[in-house]
Amino acid sequence: MDYAIPTGLVLVTGVVLAILAQRRGWNPSLAVALSVGLAVRVLIMLLSAADHWQPIDYVNSFRPAGEAILNGGNPVNSGWHFLPTIPYVYGLLLWLGIPWEIAGRLVTVVADLILIPLVGRLAGGAKANLRAFQYACNPLAILVASVHGQVEPVSLVFAVAAYVVARGPGEWTRGEPLLDRPSRMWRSFLTDRLATRRAFYAGLLMGLGLCAKSWPAILIPGLLMFLPGVRSRIVAMVGVAVPPVLFLLTMPLGGWVRWDQLAEVLKTISLRPSDVRPITGDWGWTAVSSGGEWDLSSWKLKVGQYLIYAVAAFCLYWWRKADPIDVTIAILLGFMIVTPRLGAQYLLWFMPFLVARPTRFAWPAIIGCSLWAATGYLVLTQFCCEQWGALHAPWAVSSVLVFPLIIAAMPWNRRDAAPVEPVVAPQLRMSRTK
Repeated sequence: MDYAIPTGLVLVTGVVLAILAQRRGWNPSLAVALSVGLAVRVLIMLLSAADHWQPIDYVNSFRPAGEAILNGGNPVNSGWHFLPTIPYVYGLLLWLGIPWEIAGRLVTVVADLILIPLVGRLAGGAKANLRAFQYACNPLAILVASVHGQVEPVSLVFAVAAYVVARGPGEWTRGEPLLDRPSRMWRSFLTDRLATRRAFYAGLLMGLGLCAKSWPAILIPGLLMFLPGVRSRIVAMVGVAVPPVLFLLTMPLGGWVRWDQLAEVLKTISLRPSDVRPITGDWGWTAVSSGGEWDLSSWKLKVGQYLIYAVAAFCLYWWRKADPIDVTIAILLGFMIVTPRLGAQYLLWFMPFLVARPTRFAWPAIIGCSLWAATGYLVLTQFCCEQWGALHAPWAVSSVLVFPLIIAAMPWNRRDAAPVEPVVAPQLRMSRTK
């Protein structure tokens, strides 16, 4: 990996610029943020593409999925476990003759560039451009998009866009709770018509995020909290379901699978929790329990899944009056603590939200997670076989060192979103002259 040192230098420079921008009150224009983001991501992509080493899943999972589309085969196979949306794009780029080392990363780099202005829109206010610039410099986003070519940025670009659309113009004000008295819910269902169209578009965007990967389902509660009432939330859920169903049907309609194979496809993409592959040992408590070795114990996966459900329910209750972005940050950071399995790219899930609405310890957590991931991306990959295995175990176990930073970055002091007070025009007292 000849690009490890220059990549590391670029990432460190980005972190320094992001922190300096915050400390010194810089407010770079969106054009500057996009220019920096484009230059850095394209540079790292070219360095990664030119190297002889390529990520194993990038070669053995992503490329075969794109080639299956070209050859009329089933892209949802032993290497690809999601809907065929991204393989369609891979197949198109390969059909255009773009070398795979560029084509596979082009998808994620473009998506991550679009995320830069979206993070600014999500942040809103006077610091919108600052947050966009800080995401442009985010080291983990650069690693995932330009080195690994993992499709997290594609899911995130649709999910963040869904949040922006659901919030709508102006300042967000807290609506009804997700669960309320039946009489109020029914009255809201009958009378809530204002946000219906916005809710449907937001749902469609979130559904497109689910078409890239299934994990954005964890973001749906935050999306619904942005919407004002029962009707708009039901409409949003209908919108969420539309893109996955349509993309699933494209497989038999396009001839990539037979109609009778759809049940097997659904099992492969792990719509049921019991279908998730029980590979643990890369992160957190499962890494500690197995000494950093990969473990196929299904009981750990089941325990971890129940822990994820419990943490999500706790966050929804504890932050039920908070800004939906804070609720999302809490759920995603809580997920990172209890999940039984994790790839380094998972750490990107919370980055756009935490950058857009940072907590007191946001940047220590961002730097800590990025440093841990960069060790895996840039250091461990310098070795192979037994040497890699010997280094992988302590690296996986060391993930627990990041946990205090993740816990500290939770929005503990933002449990209640401050209501937006209406601006009342001052009344001018007219004096009467005699």
